[in-house]
Amino acid sequence: MQAIATQRVAAPVAAAQRAPTAGSARQPRRAMSVRSKAIAEPEAAAQQLAERDDVRNIAIIAHVDHGKTTLVDAMLAQSKVFRENEKVETRVMDSNDLERERGITILSKNTAVTYKDTKINIIDTPGHADFGGEVERVLNMVDGVLLLVDAIEGPMPQTRFVLKKALALDKKVVLVVNKIDREGARPDWVVDTTFDLFCSLGATDEQCEFPVIYASGFQGIAGAEPDDMADNLEPLFDMVINEVPKPVVDQTAPLQMLITNLDYDEFKGRIALGRVNAGTIKTAQQIKIGVPGEPARSGKVNEVFIYNNFKRTDVESVGAGDICAIAGLPDVGIGETIMADGAEPLPTIEVEEPTVRMTFNVNTSPFAGREGKFVTSRNIKERLDRELERNLALRVEPGDTADTFVVCGRGALHITILIENMRREGYEFCIGPPQVITKTDPDSGATLEPFEEAVVEVGEEYNGAVVELLSNRKGEMLDLMTNDKGTTTIKYKVPTRGLLGVRNAILTATRGTAVLNTIFDGYYPYAGDITMRDNGSLVAFETGQVTSYALFSAQERGVMFVKPGVDVYEGQVVGIHQRQGDLKVNVAKRKAATNVRSNKDATVVLNEPKLLSLDDCVEYIANDELVEVTPESVRILKNAKMDKKAQKQAAMKK
Repeated sequence: MQAIATQRVAAPVAAAQRAPTAGSARQPRRAMSVRSKAIAEPEAAAQQLAERDDVRNIAIIAHVDHGKTTLVDAMLAQSKVFRENEKVETRVMDSNDLERERGITILSKNTAVTYKDTKINIIDTPGHADFGGEVERVLNMVDGVLLLVDAIEGPMPQTRFVLKKALALDKKVVLVVNKIDREGARPDWVVDTTFDLFCSLGATDEQCEFPVIYASGFQGIAGAEPDDMADNLEPLFDMVINEVPKPVVDQTAPLQMLITNLDYDEFKGRIALGRVNAGTIKTAQQIKIGVPGEPARSGKVNEVFIYNNFKRTDVESVGAGDICAIAGLPDVGIGETIMADGAEPLPTIEVEEPTVRMTFNVNTSPFAGREGKFVTSRNIKERLDRELERNLALRVEPGDTADTFVVCGRGALHITILIENMRREGYEFCIGPPQVITKTDPDSGATLEPFEEAVVEVGEEYNGAVVELLSNRKGEMLDLMTNDKGTTTIKYKVPTRGLLGVRNAILTATRGTAVLNTIFDGYYPYAGDITMRDNGSLVAFETGQVTSYALFSAQERGVMFVKPGVDVYEGQVVGIHQRQGDLKVNVAKRKAATNVRSNKDATVVLNEPKLLSLDDCVEYIANDELVEVTPESVRILKNAKMDKKAQKQAAMKK
């Protein structure tokens, strides 16, 4: 089976059409001109608009782990996309290795199914807040959204974020109460709570009259009522056909197509993807590429593809209102408009600004160059430049030296996913601790920092531990509710600084039972100093191989990260000190060889080391530490530059 192209889509700028306002005829008005003379002759241009009854464009949006990808699996299976004897993976849309390993959707992806002679373009989107830029770009390509809400949990922080974006663009919202088969499902409460969410977001009366469908993506069933479920998803498909607006476009106008994503094929080169806003795009067509306010350049479309039953299929032409991919434009970028003579470029794509930054440095540890394939600053810069072409929510700025780059993203997870991808591609480098991006109030001159809304679901017996932890991080409690099953939902407004490294602390305090979800809330006055870590680090005293003899003594000082036989170097962090402040330990010390026989080594009992993942290391490190990232290893080391700076400051005080 041909793998589906990775789809990442456009930000919520001007939409190709907008939903009707209350009391108006059910025909969306156009948000962007398809040709320049439409400005002078609006009535003539409007006469060319026509509905496409054969296409629907939808995005599936929801909070993380509310079942988007599982529902898409069921929709594909029931649309006879796969052969009867074909082996199909679960969560087939999660084609990225990291997505399968972590169980989350990271990149938005496209597919299409055919139901009753109507093609339904479906875009699966991420649910994690750090990848909100993906959702913002998706909404520019669709006419309606399926808002999935868990039948027990109800609306969550990310639900509010994605719904706010959809309502701002007047997208038709269809509420899907998913996981209706779960024990303890409360669909009526979910619908009422979602209605309250619509009202709190300032939805119009028409928007608040949203259609509701109940479904179980796992079982592949849907129904108009919780107690009247069909044995398939036909009620959901019918809801999409009947409720999602038809594309209203002008297929006779000059071509306009906004590029919202880029893919790469070894044989076809760069592939650009987007929705045709006006006109028709054809194979071998001569086109212009440009953005508003700048001269356009010429190009030629070599091939045109559409998504048909989970495959990318060659076609001769694609009309306005449909989503397609094109090849033959090696220099096209996201946010540019492909157009014909007589058309104007569409507004470019914009997403919200990043809130967290991290430094990428060339690896300077004693083990530099041992495990990586790409180790120079030029290699790192080229890779970051390629990422910028596709990841619009990312920013890269020059650092203090030529070997340093400052990478800014929507959250720590947003950047660590990039780091993990780079190390798997053979890159070796060092990264610094995540830091928030502050702003200055233009009126008062005060420092503003990003805050997030944090929602913790935890057993009632751990309420005190969670409240104490978030309060110490300068958090402000907004709400606390306990259901009849003893699960408490605690809502806080916390500085983003306070949430760096808090996930592991909450899991430790609640014995791994808590679920933490966060969403960006806004910029507010600086909250003051926050104690991020109570313990220091155990630092290797010399370079060598870790021995059992040395670890037996060192483990009394704290929790170790290493085990016998591992190579370490001077300055590497090998554990957590049980007290404040760092402590140097010699974990490579060997027992003195004598001619006196002893069986003492056979009785040495070592504690199991704490193995840290990349995310754990990023959460743990302090301002004077770095994470060394290679294709084979992730290590923590002390920042030599920071040590020298601290020594210089201490000498000046003396």
